Amino acid sequence: METASNQGTSRIEARLAELGLSLPPVAAPVAAYVPAVISGNHVYTSGQLPFIKGKLTATGKVGAGVSAEDAKSMAATAAINALAALKSVIGDLDRVTRIVKVVGFVASDPSFTGQPGVINGASELLGEVFGEAGVHARSAVGVSVLPLDSPVEVELVAEFQ
Repeated sequence: METASNQGTSRIEARLAELGLSLPPVAAPVAAYVPAVISGNHVYTSGQLPFIKGKLTATGKVGAGVSAEDAKSMAATAAINALAALKSVIGDLDRVTRIVKVVGFVASDPSFTGQPGVINGASELLGEVFGEAGVHARSAVGVSVLPLDSPVEVELVAEFQ
């Protein structure tokens, strides 16, 4: 029996396609860093912004100009971009054995306290894509501003074989 990997598409990328998603090209760094690094059997991604075709679809603060619902969707997009960075260093997302940790940053209006709900966009996406291996530890942090005035930024740590 031929697997999706034997046909040129990994099982994980086939799952993304089932969800109507695909991996974008890796976003070019906006400063002096690389998108992801390997240490032992872990990959650490740099913080990823919710770029779609190289552009942010919204800027500003969540709770003042950006809705929590829109920011949750942007967190999912940032997680997809993190998966692209992850793939760029390990070659095949089927090698991922666990998403270990997600850190999400939310550019927040001072009165906004729903950061965990926003970062659920990334967490829920990773669970849908990786199943049990996508369940992870997490931090959701409110900050005053993010690069390029992005509403969200997501980084992840993944274990691979």
